[in-house]
Amino acid sequence: MSEKEKVTGPASYFPSIEKKYGQPVSHWFGLLEKERGLKHMEMVSWLKSEFQIGHGHANALVAYFRNQEGI
Repeated sequence: MSEKEKVTGPASYFPSIEKKYGQPVSHWFGLLEKERGLKHMEMVSWLKSEFQIGHGHANALVAYFRNQEGI
């Protein structure tokens, strides 16, 4: 894989998130959509407490989601 094709940033966590938690990232984005009134760290804490997602994975999902949604 060339440097141009290499995924970086929060999206680089997506394959391991999907493997570990058994859901596509679109599933998590759908859940986050329903919680869009929360602040970044509130969303992270919510994923951690409700779904036992690790901090790094939760933070990556939230950062990517908020960036894509312009929140």
